[in-house]
Amino acid sequence: MSYFYILYSKSLDQYYIGHTSESLEERLRKHLSNHSGFTAKVKDWTVIYFEEFETKSLAYKRELEVKKWKSSVRVKKLINDSYK
Repeated sequence: MSYFYILYSKSLDQYYIGHTSESLEERLRKHLSNHSGFTAKVKDWTVIYFEEFETKSLAYKRELEVKKWKSSVRVKKLINDSYK
C-alpha cells in the first residue's frame, strides 16, 4: 500500500504535499526528525489528509496532480470535503 498525503504546520500556516510507500506514521516521524529540507523548518507537522493507493506510482501521480493545482483554496477544499 502507498499513500498520497498532506501535512500541515500551524506555526508556518503551510501545507506539504507528498507520497510514500512507508506507513504514514513512519513517514511523519522522518519529517519531524533532524534533517534538511522544507519540513525541517519546524516540528509541528501533522497529517491532515491522505489517500491510499495500490502502487507508489499511483500515489506519486496523485501528488503531482494536486501540486499542479497551485491553489491553497483547492487543497483546503479537498481537506474540508473529507470531513463531511
